[in-house]
Amino acid sequence: MRHNREEVIERTTREYQLLDKLVANLANEGWERLLPRRESKEPWTVKDALAHITHWKADVVRSIRGQRRAPEERGLGYQEANQLIYMRWRARSPEEVLSWHRQVQVEVLQALKEAPEEWFSGQERKQEWPYDLDGHSSNHRVKDIEWALETK
Repeated sequence: MRHNREEVIERTTREYQLLDKLVANLANEGWERLLPRRESKEPWTVKDALAHITHWKADVVRSIRGQRRAPEERGLGYQEANQLIYMRWRARSPEEVLSWHRQVQVEVLQALKEAPEEWFSGQERKQEWPYDLDGHSSNHRVKDIEWALETK
């Protein structure tokens, strides 16, 4: 499937709005809710999930702009990268994570608007491409964040 700028921006914006609405007015108790995770993984909270989602959206911005990963991230597999993200953000306040989430959305939209047309239509891609901008967020929003906030 080939994609176009407008469709990618629309999907990205729609998912951002759903996620932002979910976390915009959380009290501290909501941010600290634990997600359903295997025992072998870090005990993520709603805040950690938002930081994780936001990191991978920022990584798409980096990719669109042709920038390299930070030296400490180069060569890491997803497990190791996710652990690094967790370690970077776990001590930060919910307000910092929420602010970052909103700032990265601005950067995502700017990068998508500035990306060359061939970035969208240059090759056949999966329907959910670019996954980290909406599919990845949606999966964590529904399976993790919504679940944690609905569970008492």
